[in-house]
Amino acid sequence: MSFRNTNSWKISLLLNAAVIAFSLAMPISYALAEPYDITDCSSGTYTIHSESKEMTIMSFESRGISRANHENRAFDNCSLFYVGVARITPQKTTAHGYTKYLDPEGDYVIMESIREGSETTMTFLHGTGKWKGIQGGGKHRRITSGKPIAPGTSQICARHTGTFELPKK
Repeated sequence: MSFRNTNSWKISLLLNAAVIAFSLAMPISYALAEPYDITDCSSGTYTIHSESKEMTIMSFESRGISRANHENRAFDNCSLFYVGVARITPQKTTAHGYTKYLDPEGDYVIMESIREGSETTMTFLHGTGKWKGIQGGGKHRRITSGKPIAPGTSQICARHTGTFELPKK
């Protein structure tokens, strides 16, 4: 195809440049990161799928509530639902899970958790309503656990701290 007899290549070049310039000029802008500090308490069940002295594989789910410890009250009084799987060996525990935090107004966030050894890292993946576009994450650590109320159950409280950002409106 020859562009010698037409200006279409110039028009195409200008249109592409305009699209790129517009895209760069309109990024989603986020507010400054805000801290969060919550205590989650939950009760759950687990199922052992394979167990040996070398390795145990299990799945789990729990339900509970979060209470904010920070003055901004972020995630206060959210109901939570947590599901995941874990691999336990004599060397370390590895777990992968997802938590849904449902706030009193009905909006929610989804977080991914990855546990390696004794440290759990949490990352915001999705949000609805006022949480739409949420980014950030933090650390999660168990602060207490009760005696199982029944076989195959767990009752725990954990502290969850980090930061989050929301798109500017």
